[in-house]
Amino acid sequence: MTLTPEQVLAANKANLETLVGLTNKAFSGVEQLIELNLAAAKSTLADSQKQTHAALSVKDAQELLAFQASLFQPLAEKAAAYNRHLADIATGTGSHFQGHLESQFADAQKAFNALVDNAAQNAPAGSETAVAAFKTAVSAGNNALESVQKAVKQATDVAEANFKNITETALNAGKTSSKKR
Repeated sequence: MTLTPEQVLAANKANLETLVGLTNKAFSGVEQLIELNLAAAKSTLADSQKQTHAALSVKDAQELLAFQASLFQPLAEKAAAYNRHLADIATGTGSHFQGHLESQFADAQKAFNALVDNAAQNAPAGSETAVAAFKTAVSAGNNALESVQKAVKQATDVAEANFKNITETALNAGKTSSKKR
């Protein structure tokens, strides 16, 4: 199987377009992260200013305790919101890369299978058993790889769900804790 110059150029062009697309998606994720962090910093600065003014206006120990108790719930909610937004950015960017890698892997797998079929058709007479054994091994390898990919996807989904549950549990615990005070 010989590649023509046009095929090489087309493959290089496709690879360059893919690289540019993935780079743009990575920069988009970084931009979102920077925007999130800037918004969090602005919010924290504004909250600190408000809390400082409120702390300076406290007149007795009872007000101080109430003031301290009032600080925890908004802080927990903001931390949970920040973590959710961060997870959304990471998930969105990661799923784009994962989808692209899965597509590239599927294309490579098809090309390899075509190569194996071509080699099998051009195999010398009497090698049918060896060719069949090789095809069986390739098929078993493909099946194992697909199983691993499914397991990784399931593990990722479970980890995402656990992260969301932990965040919600922590947020609810913070609400319960601040109500008791």
